[in-house]
Amino acid sequence: MLMKSMAFSADFLEKITNQLLVEKDRLESELAEFAKKNPHLAGDFDAQFPEYGDKEDENAQEVAEYTTNKPLEETLEKMLRDVEKSLKRISDGTYGVCKYCDKPIDEKRLLARPTSSACVECKKTLTDEA
Repeated sequence: MLMKSMAFSADFLEKITNQLLVEKDRLESELAEFAKKNPHLAGDFDAQFPEYGDKEDENAQEVAEYTTNKPLEETLEKMLRDVEKSLKRISDGTYGVCKYCDKPIDEKRLLARPTSSACVECKKTLTDEA
């Protein structure tokens, strides 16, 4: 793979890194509100089953909360993985290169969505947008 991220200025990459680190902290904090880190699998969290009591309405509330939290956990984990992959690409010198066509991703796109790994053209093709 070509290392084209060197075309980005150090200031730009620092700005993106700071954005990604802030997002990483936010995602980890949000996950920590209802899930615990899995000590056996990096980047994995396990939604905790709440304990409100043994009454029927308390049990129903526990199930409802867990049912709500599980998909949220999965979404936040995916977002966190995307952030971590972007930070790794910055460190590897491959950040800002489209994973499909190997062309540079526009800075405006990266500023708007720092975890982008595809240029606008490839993304449009993939999502079948006109």
